Amino acid sequence: MSDKLFQFLDLPRQPPRAVPVAIRVLGYGEIAGDFAAPDAAAQAGRCIDCGNPYCEHACPVHNYIPNWLKLVQEGRLFEAATLMHETNPLPEICGRVCPQDRLCEGACTLEQGDFGAVTIGSIERSITDEAFRQGWRPDLSAVRETGHRVAVVGAGPAGLACADRLRHAGVAVDVFDRQREIGGLLTFGIPPFKLDKAVVRTRRAVLEGMGVRFHLGVEIGRDIRFEALLADYDAVFIGTGAYRYVDGALPGRELDGVHDALPFLVANVDRLLDGARLPPVLDLAGKHVVVLGGGDTGMDCNRTAIRLGAASVTCVYRRDEASMPGSCREVGYSREEGVRFLFHRQPLELLGSEGRVRAVRVIGTALADDGTGRVTLQHVEGSESELRADVVIQAFGFRPSPPAWCAQHGIALDAAGRVLAGQDGRLPFQTGHPKVFAGGDNVRGADLVVRAVHDGREAAASIVRSLGEARVGRAAQDAA
Repeated sequence: MSDKLFQFLDLPRQPPRAVPVAIRVLGYGEIAGDFAAPDAAAQAGRCIDCGNPYCEHACPVHNYIPNWLKLVQEGRLFEAATLMHETNPLPEICGRVCPQDRLCEGACTLEQGDFGAVTIGSIERSITDEAFRQGWRPDLSAVRETGHRVAVVGAGPAGLACADRLRHAGVAVDVFDRQREIGGLLTFGIPPFKLDKAVVRTRRAVLEGMGVRFHLGVEIGRDIRFEALLADYDAVFIGTGAYRYVDGALPGRELDGVHDALPFLVANVDRLLDGARLPPVLDLAGKHVVVLGGGDTGMDCNRTAIRLGAASVTCVYRRDEASMPGSCREVGYSREEGVRFLFHRQPLELLGSEGRVRAVRVIGTALADDGTGRVTLQHVEGSESELRADVVIQAFGFRPSPPAWCAQHGIALDAAGRVLAGQDGRLPFQTGHPKVFAGGDNVRGADLVVRAVHDGREAAASIVRSLGEARVGRAAQDAA
């Protein structure tokens, strides 16, 4: 908010300068830099303090956006970073990967008035980055240790957020993850041009400075029995995410050259973490690539394929552009970098020659009345065509991949494999086992990073409440 309420009339929306397309497609660096302090303050000053902050309401973690924009405008860097962290344990990450155009910025009053939303996401990441550079760290000086211990299974956004809040409550935390780095898909799924892995490493250092202990390369159920966690800890949080990719069941999916999005992205990021000393797992140089799917994962595949030297990248989506589930910003970046979009096309079959994919057979789609008054997506007769494809990447989404040991401990799943939590009078995010809580994609299904952060934060609150109730119960028993 600004003392000059109409500053937005004189100062247009201006995100940080992006790296030119011709340069950015040559590597994997983040394409947008941080605001310098004066620019962040000026952009923050465009906020009109509308009184009913739609931006805050649209944010899944309900950040105090107008309040910290005011602090940024006044140059109160550490106070702004502290306020950001009150609601969001991972602001520097959400500032990079959230689809702000569909959330806070999409709801901004200035955006509704066609003046251009306040650059909330860019300010959030810039201020957090600069605060870290200047030495800001969460203040735990007033925290009193409770003596309780909690195990967190999964070091993705839900697990990290849960660990952060538990430490603020004086609970000791051990985080277990089968990968060699923290972050889950933040590290291994999201390409570095969206989220530089140094950002995740900084967050790890911050959490370790708070007392969080990470046990990496450790898989629960393989290296440590889940029963051991139940015996050694007062509670357990499960944040194992959604890694099981959706099979589109297209005929021809067994052909060479057909790949699923997540293994493709993970293999490339894993190579980059090793300094790109090894050649790409997929040689896309000079090849025609077709990506099936219109979400953010599809955009990640589009842009990764461009950087791997593809001769062409075509993204196929069965509805129109306005219906795409991902960020409009990421669609724009893909288009800038040379990706061709085909809307209202439904893939029917993957065609091959001598065991290798050569084309995708598609049919046109249109919205039509199904005869009952409902509008559905229907195939357009006579609109079939073939798209040349040397490589096809299927990005149809992900489903939860709950550990096999869930069923052995009263942790129920629904038909889609999601962990059931917070039901039948239980605390929010508490499973059928009273000591076990869960949140993020393994409860929701594949969703936004910021919603996983929300779940981890709120699950921690439920864990702290359950531990307090247990302590009161034991005290009452002792008194009796």
